[in-house]
Amino acid sequence: MRFLHTADWHLGKLFGQRYQTEDQRYVLEELLLLAKEERVDAVVIAGDIFDRSVPPAEAVDLMSEVLSKLTEMKLPVLYIAGNHDSASRIDFGRTVLAKSRVYLAGHVRKGAAPVVLEDAYGPVYFSLLPFASPLEVREAFGVEKTLSYDEAMELVVLDARMHIPTGTRSVAIAHAFLAGGVTSDSERPLSVGGTDQVRPAHFTSFNYTALGHLHGPQRAGAETIRYSGSLLKYSFDEAGQKKGAILVDMDKDGSVTQKFMPLTPKHDVRIVRGTMEQLMSDGFDEKPHDDYIRVDLFDTDTILNAYEKLQGVYPNLFTLTRPNWKAKDADALALQSHDEQKKKSDVTLFSEFFTDNTEGEQLTDAQRQVLIECFDEMERERREQA
Repeated sequence: MRFLHTADWHLGKLFGQRYQTEDQRYVLEELLLLAKEERVDAVVIAGDIFDRSVPPAEAVDLMSEVLSKLTEMKLPVLYIAGNHDSASRIDFGRTVLAKSRVYLAGHVRKGAAPVVLEDAYGPVYFSLLPFASPLEVREAFGVEKTLSYDEAMELVVLDARMHIPTGTRSVAIAHAFLAGGVTSDSERPLSVGGTDQVRPAHFTSFNYTALGHLHGPQRAGAETIRYSGSLLKYSFDEAGQKKGAILVDMDKDGSVTQKFMPLTPKHDVRIVRGTMEQLMSDGFDEKPHDDYIRVDLFDTDTILNAYEKLQGVYPNLFTLTRPNWKAKDADALALQSHDEQKKKSDVTLFSEFFTDNTEGEQLTDAQRQVLIECFDEMERERREQA
């Protein structure tokens, strides 16, 4: 069996104050062509279909277009909700879509049957494991005790394995943060507080695990446990990454080979570095100037209208940094302090607030755990009610 593993489309993404819908449509046309040329048997999308729980109409339309084209190609499509998606909205039309071989899972469900696809050698069992917080797993499985993300995933995987016959080929589709993974700035943490990492060992019983959440293509504990990475570059720390999809081949005994298939975006995301004199000179940067650009300006002196001048060279200049220029005025220092505060989690900020208002008292472990569960519950409600 041959299938494409992709994830983290983030349809409706706003990057640099610009919606990326047309860029996403452009690269998804490449993905459809790749599926056709490689004669795949299925397409797997491992979560974060949309960038937020209530996506803009054009993002929903684009997803509809892609699904229509895939079904016209007679290809099964399997996808799950990620932490950016609304589980309830992803679940919409689940039974009806299955009749067109579009299989999806928004909410985690105890006893959920795998999707079974056939090839020349027999069945392959696909377990759809959508993102779910420990609170959601507790509710779905009727568990009273507090669970960590790792314990919740263990419970979900064990339940999924119960529905796969021994000795048969299997694939897990999951949206999670596996321990040891390399993160990017554009990823939203799975948990507002506490650890959200899970052990790769949970997935070793599957012949292949198609992961979503981390935006950089990478292995996660084993060659057959992989993140495909995001559809496009969604932050400048991803500028050096390659984006694409993973072509997975599974033979009759379940052995798997995979190949990363790069996709070429309409606009690349790049960081250009140099002095103003260099950047303004002809021939300094031979790559397309209409890419999405961050300029690291190396001049140490103040330069009037630097952003406007550079926009004349790079029409899609998103941001300008001055790494060699030292902030001297109060406003610049205040902005630096604000940026440092923004990097702190809500739990850390609340803990500092608690300490400041209780004459130095620290939150106990039990209080911190209750706080984490409250924040995670608020995040779940935000996803579903936004």
